[in-house]
Amino acid sequence: MQFFKSSNPAAAAAGAVLIAAGLPKDLNINEATSIQSVAKTLAAGAMQYYSGTPEKFVDLPQPYFWWQCGAFMGAMVDYSHYTGDKSYDPTIATALLAQAGPNLDYLLPSHFGQEGNDDQAFWGFGVMSAAERNFPQPDTSAPGWLELSENLWNSLASRWNTTACAGGLLWQIFADNPNGLDYKNTVSNGGLFQLSARLARATGNQTYAEWAEKVWDWTQAVGLIDPDFNVQDGAHSRNNCTDTNPVTFSYSAAIYMYGAAVMANHTNDAKWTDRTERILEASKSFFSPFDNATNIMYEHACEQVDSCNTDMRSFKGYFSRFTYASAVLVPSILPTVNELLHTSAAAAAKACTGGADGTTCGQKWYVGGFDGKTGLGEEMCALETIQGLLAGQSTPPLKGDEIKVVRTFAEVPTATPAAAAPAETATPSTSAGNSAKRRSLRRARQMRM
Repeated sequence: MQFFKSSNPAAAAAGAVLIAAGLPKDLNINEATSIQSVAKTLAAGAMQYYSGTPEKFVDLPQPYFWWQCGAFMGAMVDYSHYTGDKSYDPTIATALLAQAGPNLDYLLPSHFGQEGNDDQAFWGFGVMSAAERNFPQPDTSAPGWLELSENLWNSLASRWNTTACAGGLLWQIFADNPNGLDYKNTVSNGGLFQLSARLARATGNQTYAEWAEKVWDWTQAVGLIDPDFNVQDGAHSRNNCTDTNPVTFSYSAAIYMYGAAVMANHTNDAKWTDRTERILEASKSFFSPFDNATNIMYEHACEQVDSCNTDMRSFKGYFSRFTYASAVLVPSILPTVNELLHTSAAAAAKACTGGADGTTCGQKWYVGGFDGKTGLGEEMCALETIQGLLAGQSTPPLKGDEIKVVRTFAEVPTATPAAAAPAETATPSTSAGNSAKRRSLRRARQMRM
């Protein structure tokens, strides 16, 4: 399967490779080397927001919350996998390991003031991707990525709440975030759904598949996935989830889409293929804001009225991540994905022409250039939408005995040819103060009724 034409279809799937940085304005979406070089430039721009090193994790600066660092590291795991550029791998691994917490489940006491079920899930997406790619985990005192993913899943699933709405995860975990303890949001539940599906495929454990079925069925039964397969924002427990909030965000749809695609691949059940296709069809609402901007992505809840908060400005990136990944596992959606995301990738590249170096990314891709709105979210959205063009030529997510615990990093090539990298050592996996005030500011994104 290909997302683009290339004279070197193995390039994106190769091991550590030397990539020259390229200007986004020069992107050719039909050439792997062009995509890789532009992705390298965008990754470097995004990494300027992260001051951690291979030796030390550092929280993102304000106004970025802890969850967004987990989301960012997930994007960078994809960058490593799709482009073959392994230069950031030690920094990514350190960040993912440093946030595992005392129980190795990504419940971190230092971030309890801003950690909800959705935040934990986003770290889970990155850790699960690391497991599915045999991303190096160098710390022999800690479990491999797959076991860490299972620990995180156990924590999430333990909070399934049947006191109202016949089930579902609440948005928040801790009592110092009381508003979210009355709201069952789709991102938290979608996180549990997607991780259940991915663990079912990775391990073959039927319990995970049963949970994926249960979470999907619950989401649909309470109307958070509507008859047209729009994914609504959430509903309140106090009203037994009868007051569905109709606001829709791109990342909520994509989280469910990818979980459905994983289940389709894992079970070969046509219902999951149909669900994947129908969520993608509904997600066309996130494209074509104007007649002269056909198939260009935008966040329709906020972008045209300049009300996107810091979180919302990163949502298009997660949509691209999970939509590209869905097409790898459900090829029937590939023509639609290409139609939407090829155009959006080209528009994103045109938006990344700001700043002194001419590579800083803007927010609104439909304006035909750089709009002056900058930040980590803008960099991540462009990075994920452009690097995802390489997804179809990468190795699909691993499963079963393919998943190993890899302890060494690939040697990064330099401009001067170096000796071949030593073989990676691998062993079988052991398993098939930010304040509450900042937290409350973040929660404007939910637009609760």
